Amino acid sequence: MRLRALLVAFSLFVLSLTLSIPVAAQIETRPILSSSAAMTMVHGCLSKAAAEGWFMHIAIMDNHGNLKAYHRMDDAQLLSHDVAMAKARTSAASPRSTKQWGEMAFASGPSAAAFVPGLNFFEGGLPILTDDGQHLGGIGVSGDPGANDALCAQAGIDAVADQLQ
Repeated sequence: MRLRALLVAFSLFVLSLTLSIPVAAQIETRPILSSSAAMTMVHGCLSKAAAEGWFMHIAIMDNHGNLKAYHRMDDAQLLSHDVAMAKARTSAASPRSTKQWGEMAFASGPSAAAFVPGLNFFEGGLPILTDDGQHLGGIGVSGDPGANDALCAQAGIDAVADQLQ
């Protein structure tokens, strides 16, 4: 009986501690990259690519490396699939563009970053960030020279700018 009373007292003590913590402190919330936003990004990229006559692969991943959206335009070269996926994965893994990674990796000869498996250094991968800098994922576009890939990726991000606030 005494053990039971002690157990009840301890349970009530723990419960009182739990109740004294505000609910907001117990539940961490953060923005996520929604499927809807990812599809809007695809359409933003498609509009830019069509206007410029580019044939692109577009990959969008959340910050855990999960594929949220993918599109291959008609006649886009097959090899660009793997490159777009690698660009998206690189920018989903860290809040840097693939161009920034390349600059860091090879600024004054190869650095340690040049040997990290899975990083892609071709321009055209951009991080997806909220207005206050929270990292939601990455977009990778491939099919044209890197500068055009990056412009297309930026068009995708611009298409959801109002959703990333």
